Formats: sequence, C-alpha cells, structure tokens
Amino acid sequence: MQIKSLEQMEKIVNSNKSLLWDGWTVVNSYPSEKGRTAPQGAFVDGKWHLQRRFVPSKNGWDIPDKFVS
Repeated sequence: MQIKSLEQMEKIVNSNKSLLWDGWTVVNSYPSEKGRTAPQGAFVDGKWHLQRRFVPSKNGWDIPDKFVS
C-alpha cells in the first residue's frame, strides 16, 4: 500500500510496536535468531532481530497492507 501522508504514516508506526523510525525511513524490526547470519540482521538491545526497511520515495512509503488497519 502506498502511504503519501506523513501524518498517516506516523499513525501506522505509532499503532504497531514492530515499526520504528530511522530518520524518514520506517523500519520493521522483530526478534529472530536468523538475524545472526541474515543480511537484514541487526543486534538490538542484546538480541538479534530481522529488519525490513521502507525508504520513502517521491510518492511516499510503499508498505505491506498488513501494517495498515
């Protein structure tokens, strides 16, 4: 789903605990031991996570429908 409004994206991030901001990029981060060897892996607060990043384009953020309620 294409999200064009910053206000709408802020509501989505605030309502989903697995989403967070990294500048203008929205990051989906969740704990997983697979993060230890995955290219999308990140060590966060003492645990391995998998992360998927949604970088905005001139048309907004393209995020999966499952994050939009």
